[in-house]
Amino acid sequence: MEQFILSVSDLQVAVKNKEGFFTTLVKDINFEMKKGQILGVVGESGSGKTVTSMSILQLHDRKTTQVGGSIKLHGRELNGIGNNDMRNIRGKDIAFIMQNPMNAFSPVFTIGHQFVETIQSHTPLKKKQAKELAIDVMKSVNLPEPDKLLKKYPFQLSGGMLQRVVISMAACLHPSVIIADEPTTALDLHNQLLVLRLLDKIRTDYGTSILLISHDLGVISEMADDVIVMKQGRIVEKANVFDLFDHPQHEYTKKLLKTRPTLYLQKQPYTYQF
Repeated sequence: MEQFILSVSDLQVAVKNKEGFFTTLVKDINFEMKKGQILGVVGESGSGKTVTSMSILQLHDRKTTQVGGSIKLHGRELNGIGNNDMRNIRGKDIAFIMQNPMNAFSPVFTIGHQFVETIQSHTPLKKKQAKELAIDVMKSVNLPEPDKLLKKYPFQLSGGMLQRVVISMAACLHPSVIIADEPTTALDLHNQLLVLRLLDKIRTDYGTSILLISHDLGVISEMADDVIVMKQGRIVEKANVFDLFDHPQHEYTKKLLKTRPTLYLQKQPYTYQF
């Protein structure tokens, strides 16, 4: 078990409905992540991808949600851990990148205020030192004029720029695991490429393991080392990315792969025109 950075065993999540009964959202979720590994998670909407990631981060409402099974980070059990202890882990040991970067910021504070606050909440650095660290990290990910960016409010940045700032915040404390939940969905193709390159750079530079949740099979095939396929709250297939795309075993996986858009070109005989 020591070789795994993150280990999830027999995870089950159930939520209480209005009648007081519990409905199971995900069941029998088992997987492990090694250092520097990118594990892709695919499946249609409602398959349990985000529920699983929120369980790892312990973000479910404990009054209405039951989380069973084991979630271990470096051998330390996270399921059922106290809120204060989990706050110390979130952002430092496990970072989260959400689908819409605007949701990651408060609109009434500057980028710099929130960036520095994140650093100071997990380190003994003074405000000036935290600001210098933020600028260094933003420079390392090729964000232009980081000192000016820190003075701006979230609504003053484009979605692509804001997502890159979110990723730099997630990477600044060198977390063991980054959970990226559909990080490219709201972006154009150019910014999607920038974000994916940035995630790969973080994995290479810091040895960070990345749980990459996406419905885009192209992103998964390009980035992931291994892939989990989820359907109706369960894992139906786990495989190396090459085996999954070349030799899918489960019928659901085969159907998913068939939904990829394909361009058919009919060859036309070339005729010379004089």
